[in-house]
Amino acid sequence: MKNLLKLTFISTLLIVVSCNAPVNSNPDFETNVELAKSFMIAHGADDIATQTDLLHDDLLWQPPMYGSEQYGKTEHIEAMKMYQSMFDDILYTADNWLPGVNAETGELDGSVRTYGTWTGVHAETGQAFSLTAYHTMDFTDGKISAGGDYFDVGGFFTSFEEAGE
Repeated sequence: MKNLLKLTFISTLLIVVSCNAPVNSNPDFETNVELAKSFMIAHGADDIATQTDLLHDDLLWQPPMYGSEQYGKTEHIEAMKMYQSMFDDILYTADNWLPGVNAETGELDGSVRTYGTWTGVHAETGQAFSLTAYHTMDFTDGKISAGGDYFDVGGFFTSFEEAGE
């Protein structure tokens, strides 16, 4: 009976410990989070040179416009410049920085996902904005190699047209 009680206790202990084991993480995740943060900070500082340096030459980016196709590094740099010329005091405040997974294996792959809020001022109208967004970033050789922006871009730009009326 004592042996059965010991066996039950040890089995229960092993089950509890295995359930509380830390989630396996990708060794590149923390470094990639810092790169992602630097990318967002550079956007707010209108530092297109730093942003460009953080982008991989083979970048594939999903813009937020309805029906849009992925584009490359050159097009993404132009899009970032457009936002930086249209808006002042741009700031991204992240709600979180989350690990991403490989879509085929489900394994953590070092990619970064973030939900947060962009704030700033529309340069032409002086109207302040607050825009909730979701962004993804994949990394290759220490640079952002893929990703996307997900927010209501149509409603965002329409809000400034309506403010000017």
